[in-house]
Amino acid sequence: MFCPKCKGLMYPKEDSIICKRCGYKKEKEGKTIVVTKQKEKELTVLEDGNLNNVLPKTKIKCPKCGNNEAFWILRQMRGSDEPESRFYTCTKCKNKWRED
Repeated sequence: MFCPKCKGLMYPKEDSIICKRCGYKKEKEGKTIVVTKQKEKELTVLEDGNLNNVLPKTKIKCPKCGNNEAFWILRQMRGSDEPESRFYTCTKCKNKWRED
């Protein structure tokens, strides 16, 4: 999330989100913020049961239920000279599949 005042990145702290640049503070809005450390890197994940507010949608047919809409993300799974993989999640049945 970005700060509405200075457009800086906001970081979780206790039950709120704070901008380290200008000090703007906002209370969490029902989302769970999970912070984990992996090999000296800090990873922040915003968990939200409602994916409508988080991921983009596209029109693609679900192989399981035949629904024509899915959320999608891109991930670089191989070397940088290879194309990324697309991961889809059906908006109706939550089926997940991959397209290389």
